[in-house]
Amino acid sequence: MTVDISIIEEFIPNKQYTIIKNNKEEDKFIANIIEVIKKIDTKYLSNRELLKLTVQEFANKSDIIWYKHLRYINITKYPKA
Repeated sequence: MTVDISIIEEFIPNKQYTIIKNNKEEDKFIANIIEVIKKIDTKYLSNRELLKLTVQEFANKSDIIWYKHLRYINITKYPKA
């Protein structure tokens, strides 16, 4: 009796996106996020739709800031010695 087991090739990421802790870029990232939060106008959030639009705008701006300050780190299969 034989059994065929098909193994599906899995996508394994080899890069990680991060902001290095205790770094100048982390400080700049946090300062930029705080600046965006301060600029959010909450006076006119009178309904659910306006809240959704405001949250979406914040998400878009935070994504831009994230990609501005991130670093690519290669992921290896083997740990450093």
